[in-house]
Amino acid sequence: MAKNKAVRGAAVVNQRSIPWLLVSGVTVVAVFAAVIFGYAYTRWSDQAATRDAQAAAEKATEAFKPSPQNPDPSKTIPGVVTADYKAQLHVTPSQRVAYDKNPPFGGPHDGVWADCTGVVYPQAVRTENMIHSLEHGAVWIAYNPEKVDQAGLDRLKVRAQGKPYTMLSPYPGLDKPISLQSWGHQLKVDSADDPRIDQFITALRLNNNGVYPEVGGSCQAYPGAFDTNSPPKFDATPPGPDAVTMDGKGANAGSGEMGQ
Repeated sequence: MAKNKAVRGAAVVNQRSIPWLLVSGVTVVAVFAAVIFGYAYTRWSDQAATRDAQAAAEKATEAFKPSPQNPDPSKTIPGVVTADYKAQLHVTPSQRVAYDKNPPFGGPHDGVWADCTGVVYPQAVRTENMIHSLEHGAVWIAYNPEKVDQAGLDRLKVRAQGKPYTMLSPYPGLDKPISLQSWGHQLKVDSADDPRIDQFITALRLNNNGVYPEVGGSCQAYPGAFDTNSPPKFDATPPGPDAVTMDGKGANAGSGEMGQ
């Protein structure tokens, strides 16, 4: 009897000595790590699928590559609108332009262009700088952050990030979820999966068949003039009565790239 009591007592002591708090902590850490790993793996898989889808989409746009025989293939893309704008009309950093389109895709612009070396801007950028980049042959992908979800934004990012003569930024108040601009050309679409997005980019980015004015213009940020990490901010207020008009009244004819 005494022996049995001793055995039971030892079992109770052993039971009480189990570090349940430590076990619980390790379990929580393991579950948390599994969740984080699962999320990271899912994101990686989704991004890989997005890249694969983009590669296939770009391959499907071969017919929209410009050539001397077909200098502006965007003319066959449904929904593309065009306009003629005079080039090299520069404004100062303190001036606004009374643009005739929203977003604009040509007209007077800042003497300093926005960095368009495949930059994905997290915040909206001053329009006057973005328009100058179009004059150099870039494509600007603008989106309404209230109308494009994360999956759609990922699809747009893969089209812009690291791609030369391309830039992506939010554009508050945009009437459609997505709008693409090149000099004198615009296309608005409802979905990031719309194949016309890639057709537009293929047809117009660096299309030097007389489509944009400044062939050979740089997309690299002008040293000391445009900070890619802290660019001039977008101004959503209506331009005042002193704004430069679309015919260039109040602007300066550019002398050199900086218009100095």
